[in-house]
Amino acid sequence: MRISIAIIALLVFGCKTEKKQEISKPEIELSVIQKIAKAHGFDNWKKVNEISFSFNVDRDTSHFERTWIWEPKTNKITAISTKDTLVYNRKSMDSIAQKTNGGFVNDRYWLLTPFNLMWDEKNYTHKHVANDTAPISKKTMQKLTIVYANEGGYTPGDAYDFYFEDDYIIKEWVFRKSNNSEPSLTTTWEDYIEIKGLKLPQMHKKEAGDFKLYFTNINVK
Repeated sequence: MRISIAIIALLVFGCKTEKKQEISKPEIELSVIQKIAKAHGFDNWKKVNEISFSFNVDRDTSHFERTWIWEPKTNKITAISTKDTLVYNRKSMDSIAQKTNGGFVNDRYWLLTPFNLMWDEKNYTHKHVANDTAPISKKTMQKLTIVYANEGGYTPGDAYDFYFEDDYIIKEWVFRKSNNSEPSLTTTWEDYIEIKGLKLPQMHKKEAGDFKLYFTNINVK
């Protein structure tokens, strides 16, 4: 009797094990957009309470700079320029805040584009090419092209081409205003820094060297 009970128990246990294996969910393949975001630390974004950075542009002999402090969980923004400081909330903006917020959206996009790919996913169409020639380095890379919808947002209808290798870290990009075939701006993505699990590009340069867009004083809490 003891032997029979032991055999039955083994059979039941074996059946349960097989059943668990049968109902286990297969691993879902990430999309190219998810892979880019993940490579830049998107999984850690949910931990961020505050991010601050200075946005700089050097064009020929001129220099432009402004600083932002963003609390993403509340959407509170502090905009700091050479002239003044403005504090506003993106959930409730007057005309002055609306105008200032256009600058914030632009500057944040340059710093956090891989995350914006996730946040804006419903607002654009995209196409992925496995092999293409990067415009500056001339290396063979993958290319992701996104085209924003013609309505809504600050730059409706604009297109971006992102170039990256198998690590899914963006190396170069092309901005094409209104989805024109000719580039409006082409720059590198370089001098990456990792803070609190976020991989952020500090420098964007044109091939001719007459334009540099870069970030300083980056801090994440």
